[in-house]
Amino acid sequence: MELAFDHLVCFHQKPENAIQPLADKGIHVVQGGRHEAWGTYNTLCYFGLSYIEFLGIEVLSIAEQHEENRLITQIVEQLGKEKREGPAKIAIRTNQIHELAIKLRQAGLTVYGPLPGQRVTASGEVISWKLLFIEDIPNQLSFPFFIQWKKSDTERLTSLKEQGMLGLHSGGENCQFHSVGFVVRDLDETIKAWGNFLNLTPTKEFRDEVLNARCQTLELSGTHLLFCTPNGEGPAEKVLHERGETPFLVNISQDNDGRFFEWLNGYWRL
Repeated sequence: MELAFDHLVCFHQKPENAIQPLADKGIHVVQGGRHEAWGTYNTLCYFGLSYIEFLGIEVLSIAEQHEENRLITQIVEQLGKEKREGPAKIAIRTNQIHELAIKLRQAGLTVYGPLPGQRVTASGEVISWKLLFIEDIPNQLSFPFFIQWKKSDTERLTSLKEQGMLGLHSGGENCQFHSVGFVVRDLDETIKAWGNFLNLTPTKEFRDEVLNARCQTLELSGTHLLFCTPNGEGPAEKVLHERGETPFLVNISQDNDGRFFEWLNGYWRL
């Protein structure tokens, strides 16, 4: 069974408003499309097959009808009720979503799906996939969800290239979505649990002086997963205090001065 990073979901009241702030930083965001059945819509930021999705609610009454799609129940709670924007959840790509569902249920997890999904682009193209969700544990880091696209990775990459959606950042093809950072209370416990869950061996622990945190990485194909526990006051501690355990850091590697800035209730490294 193949697993690879697919995308990071950031909740945004108006996803189109993510375009200009990142363009000013040299990061290109494109119009996505509408999830008519879910009452949501998005804009997208591509780095090859890894990407960032800025997801917003278009029709709240439709979004509120969904219980099995745990991403939609989460956005209704966080964005529709609490008005809380920011990094929210990651998706991991698989090529055997039905087999994965059986495996997760056998492990004793509450699973929803696989569920069908689709997005209608501005040009009218229908893009389809299947989704698999795990019931989250209250006050703990949200589980990833899983996605299997109708098209193969090769077909999707070719399509993105043909549409001119790749290499548009100021760093060109050298601009990569290197890692997503998660702030957690217990680094040792979380890195062990996620490492076992994804069958990945953690790298050596290190200290991030800017975040003022202990950190370790799981090198997931496509984009790595970085876990951080605060050592004291600083960016990591601030997010943990305000939002709890959550994705909070976007690491984009390109040839520049390594800018670090706060935006959309999270932090970005360019």
